[in-house]
Amino acid sequence: MGRRRFAYVALCALIVIAIGWALARTPDSATTTAGVPVCPLATLPHDVADTVRVIRSNGPFPFPRNDGVVFGNREHRLPDQIRGYYHEYTVNSPGARSRSTRRIITGGSALTNPLQYFYTGDHYDSFCLVTDAGR
Repeated sequence: MGRRRFAYVALCALIVIAIGWALARTPDSATTTAGVPVCPLATLPHDVADTVRVIRSNGPFPFPRNDGVVFGNREHRLPDQIRGYYHEYTVNSPGARSRSTRRIITGGSALTNPLQYFYTGDHYDSFCLVTDAGR
């Protein structure tokens, strides 16, 4: 009887350890797996939603020579991907004389329906994954 009880206890312990390990690997709801914080579109400046709409309709873009170009991710603040995965778009800043610092970086091969949208308001110093931009 002692061996059966030991086997049962050992099996239960393994199940508990496996569940704990799986839960520890599950990303926190506030960050993605790469540690990039998430941000709902409604929490961002309204110009971000305007830019998302323009991206999904393939333009016209306010800076056609700069919008839609490949983003190199040289700062490595976004998850590493192959060159050409990310594209950059300007988010208008009312009153600014230039492109300013706000951008949307999309990820994925389809330019008008990308898999991911990242927002930076500080010219690539920080990013957040826009959780509901693809809808």
